[in-house]
Amino acid sequence: MKAHRFLSVLAGATALATATVLGTAQIERLDLQQMVTKADNAVVGEIVGREVIRIDHETDGPELYYTHLTIAGRSLVDGEELTVVVTHGGGFIDDENGVWNSEAPTLEETKVGKNVVAFYQWTENMGGDLAANALYAAHGGLFRTVEGRSGTVVLGRGDGYAVANNIKLAQLDSQVTKIDEQVKKANGQNGKNGQQQND
Repeated sequence: MKAHRFLSVLAGATALATATVLGTAQIERLDLQQMVTKADNAVVGEIVGREVIRIDHETDGPELYYTHLTIAGRSLVDGEELTVVVTHGGGFIDDENGVWNSEAPTLEETKVGKNVVAFYQWTENMGGDLAANALYAAHGGLFRTVEGRSGTVVLGRGDGYAVANNIKLAQLDSQVTKIDEQVKKANGQNGKNGQQQND
């Protein structure tokens, strides 16, 4: 490993530790009820864009890397069509510039063309003064979808994740909508769709 690459990874690790202090999404044990209650929205759709950015910040430090995923689809909360940019920490601009984040979804999961369900929450500062719709619970907020014989299936991630087992999209959709309605009723709200989304 090149010395420059090692220093880049070290700086990136320090930046991620700083970002965690500032409130960047972390993996946490959540069931679906808790996830829907805490997240602003959930989108199901295709990843149509992927961009890794670098921020060099005076306070939080240099080489803060973030990945923006543009997902085009619809909300599981209210069924409205939406295109939203969801962001997570880490990523590589090229072979020499970037940082690996063990809590982020994999490159394979986030390739353009992949179909996913993503839970997100608006965050004023993910680190480096980046305001964005943060992928909630790091990779724990992203779930792949596949087409099965009886329709679209959302792939579960196992015990401790909001979607623990494989589930039909229609069933997950119904559950998310129902939970959100319960949350709105309990809080007297009109809904929650995050801050940055474009129809």
